[in-house]
Amino acid sequence: MFDNTRHFTTPLHEFAREFSEAVQNTALLLGGLPYLRCAGALLDDLQEQTVITRKMRRNALALRDLLHLEHVHDVDRPEAAYFAELHPEMPVIEDICLLADRFDDALLVTGILSPDDVETYYIDEEV
Repeated sequence: MFDNTRHFTTPLHEFAREFSEAVQNTALLLGGLPYLRCAGALLDDLQEQTVITRKMRRNALALRDLLHLEHVHDVDRPEAAYFAELHPEMPVIEDICLLADRFDDALLVTGILSPDDVETYYIDEEV
């Protein structure tokens, strides 16, 4: 009778809908409960709101820092301890990298990041 489905208006909304579980698992793995709460707050807000708020932007950027391992070299932060538990050959590492790339894409298209904020790596095919 009535269409009560929410319409996702940005690529970030679509990303959240598609990768919600992966984001939560990765947040817990790399940052523990504080980052799981951060991810949960962002995902809940994206499900309930169509406009990106300052709180959503702040949580998205915190998660981006986590996915890009921005704080793992600071031994005073818990992220360093979580990162120390990982081994580079673990299969989940590649999944985390792909998730980080997809998250960056969604943040770029949504306007939360600018192209200058994202490092792009190119493979030199002449090597």
